[in-house]
Amino acid sequence: MNKVFIVGRLTRPPEARTTTQGISVTTFTVAVTRRQNREEADFLNVVTWRGLADNCARYLTQGQQVAVSGEIRTRSYEANDGSKRYVTEIQADDVEFLARPGGSSAPSGNYQNNAGTTNAHTFAQPDFSNAAESSQVAPGASQDDIFAQEMGDVLVEDDDLPF
Repeated sequence: MNKVFIVGRLTRPPEARTTTQGISVTTFTVAVTRRQNREEADFLNVVTWRGLADNCARYLTQGQQVAVSGEIRTRSYEANDGSKRYVTEIQADDVEFLARPGGSSAPSGNYQNNAGTTNAHTFAQPDFSNAAESSQVAPGASQDDIFAQEMGDVLVEDDDLPF
């Protein structure tokens, strides 16, 4: 199995380019601290393709924390001096954008759309004040079953569980 998960910070801004076939490619380097000695770090090259590459190029910044999952890939090429060079990098399947430099953990809720208008997102907090007093109980559950009271008619079979 070839699967890697890393969490670290970008060492420089991502580099975006396009192949001759028009496919987007973005590369960046992630500094990952070691578990045994937090003062040492490994610098790992990450490659993203297509839509993921477009998003990484647009939204990632130097110093931003990211979580990357993907595969280790090794490739070789011939250098200008005629020698053969080998490169090991992570081909990302998924990149999670985490904390930005300076401590902000999420981008602003406002964004600019193509029409030039600004849209703001507001999210209402759910009201759980009556959750404990709820009289709705799933079929087959007792009144003491607090999960059934909160979940209502949602029933989970043993086959649905991942363990």
